[in-house]
Amino acid sequence: MVSQHPLFLSLTERTATLVVAAFFLSRFSFFRRMLHRKDGPFDKFITIIVCTFIGIYGTYAAIPIEGALANSRVIGPVMAGLLGGPVVGTITGLLAGLHRYMLGGFTDLACAVSTTVEGLLAGVCYLRYHEREMHWGTAWLIGFIAEGIQMLIILALAKPFSSALHLVEIISFPMMAVNATGIALFIMIVQAAQSEEDRIGSMQAQRALQIADITLPILRQGLNEASAEQAALVIYNMTEAAAVAITNRERILAHIGQGSDHHQKGHDLQTEATQEVLHTNKILWARNKEEIGCSSKSCPLHSAIIVPLMKKDTSVGTLKLYFKRQREVSVVDLELARGLAQLFSTQLEIADLEKQASLLADAEIRALQAQINPHFLFNALNTISSFIRTKPEEARLLTVKLGEFFRRNLHNGSQMVTVREEIQHIQAYLEIEQARFGSKLNVIIDISPETWDHSLPSLILQPLVENAVKHGLLPKRSGGTVEIKIYKQENNLTIEVRDDGIGFNKTMQNKLSGIGLQNVRGRLQAIYGTPYNVVIESKPGSGTLCTITIPWEGRMAS
Repeated sequence: MVSQHPLFLSLTERTATLVVAAFFLSRFSFFRRMLHRKDGPFDKFITIIVCTFIGIYGTYAAIPIEGALANSRVIGPVMAGLLGGPVVGTITGLLAGLHRYMLGGFTDLACAVSTTVEGLLAGVCYLRYHEREMHWGTAWLIGFIAEGIQMLIILALAKPFSSALHLVEIISFPMMAVNATGIALFIMIVQAAQSEEDRIGSMQAQRALQIADITLPILRQGLNEASAEQAALVIYNMTEAAAVAITNRERILAHIGQGSDHHQKGHDLQTEATQEVLHTNKILWARNKEEIGCSSKSCPLHSAIIVPLMKKDTSVGTLKLYFKRQREVSVVDLELARGLAQLFSTQLEIADLEKQASLLADAEIRALQAQINPHFLFNALNTISSFIRTKPEEARLLTVKLGEFFRRNLHNGSQMVTVREEIQHIQAYLEIEQARFGSKLNVIIDISPETWDHSLPSLILQPLVENAVKHGLLPKRSGGTVEIKIYKQENNLTIEVRDDGIGFNKTMQNKLSGIGLQNVRGRLQAIYGTPYNVVIESKPGSGTLCTITIPWEGRMAS
C-alpha cells in the first residue's frame, strides 16, 4: 500500500513541517498582506521572496534517492503562481530551480526547468481563478498535474534515460500525491486567514457602526467639551482601550480612563504625537511612551493610536485610543480607530451642514419678514392715520393689532408654533386689511377644535393669505371672501386657504410664487419630507385654493 511506503511517509513528514510553518506564518501581518494577492510591486516582491524561501526549504528537506532528491520544492513556485500570477510564479520557479541546479546531480537541469515550468503553470491558473475563491480540490489537481509535468521533464532531460525512468518509477506517485496535498493545505490556510480577517473586519465595522449610531446625536452639537466627553465615554465602554481622548487643535476636550490625573480636559495639548498628527493629517501608531511623548514619567499609558478628525481637508482635532502595554496595539485596533475617525469626521461635517442649513432657513425667514414688513407697515400706517380724526377708537385698536402682528412676526421663524398662535397672527393681519378695504374683504375662519394645539411651522399661513388678498380679491372690483379652514383628515393636519377672487392660470401662478411661497415649500419639505408641499388649484375667474397637508402630531421626516 502506498501509505506504508517509506518514501511516502518521509515526504509526508517534511511536507507537514512546511505546512505547519505556513500556518504560523499566517499569523504575521506581512504574510497576510501577501495572501490578499495585491497587484502592487511591493506585494509581488514579498510573495516572490517568501515562496522562493519555501521552495528552497523544500529542496533542503529532500530525501536523497538514486542520485537525486525527492522533495517538496514544487509547493513554493506553485503557491507563488496561484497568489501572484505568471510573472511571480515564473520568477519564483526560476530562483528555486537555479538553487536546485547548483546542488548538482543527474537531474539538476531537469529539476531547474521543471520548477520554472511549474511556477508558470500555476500563474496561468491564477488568471482564471484570481477573482474568485479557488476550491482546495482544484489546488490539489493543479499540484498533481504540475508534479506530473516534472516527471515528464525528468524523463526528457535527465541522462541516462534508464536511470531517469527508474527514478520516476520510485518517486512519481509519492511526490505527486504528497506535494499536491501540501498545496491544497496551503490554499486552505490562505482561505482560513482571509476568512478570519474578513470576520474580524466585519466585527470591527459592526462595532464602529454601533458607536457611530450612539454618538451621532451627540456629535451633531459639534466638537466641544460636552460632546467630546460623551463620545469618549461611549468608545471607552465599547472597546478594550485603557483610555480614550478627544482633542481639538489647541486643547484636550475629553479624557476618559487611565492617566486622567494629568491628561485633563481643558488643558493644552501635552503630547508630541498629537501635534504631529494635527500637522500631518495622518494616523500615528505610538508603540511606546517615548513615541507618545507624554511629559509625565508616571503615566500608565504605554502605546496609543492617534487619528485625525477631519473637516474636508483640514484636521480639527484628534481621536486617541491609549493602551497599557508597549506594542499592545493590534491591526484590529488600528482599523477600528481609523473607521471611528472617518465616521466621526463625517458626523462633524454633517453637523456643520445642518448648522448652515439652519442659518439659511433663518436667512430666508428674515427675507420673508423683510418682504412683508415695509409694504404692509406703510399701508397700515396710512390707514391708521386716516382714522385718527374720524375714528380714533378704531385707530387705537388698529395700532394694538399692528403691534401684535409685528411682535409675532419678529419671532424666530424656525420655531414651531400652535395652530392657535398662527391664527392669532393671521387675524391681526386680516383685521388691519379689513380696516383698509372695508366691505370688499370678508373673512371666514373655520378651525376644528382638536387642531388648536397642534404644532406647525410659524409664518406658513402669512404668504398664502397675503396672496389671496393682494392677488385674488383686490383686483376684483367687488372684492370677495378669504376662507381659512384647518381640520384633521385621517393621519394628517390639513390647512386650506380659499378665495373667490379672479383666479389665475399656471403662468400667472409662477409669477406669484415669490419668496413667500418658495419659503413655505422649502420649510415644509425640510421638516416633514418631500411629499409635503403647498398645492395650488386655480382657474381664471374661479378663485384659488391653497392646501397644506402635514403629518398629524407634527412627525418629522426621517
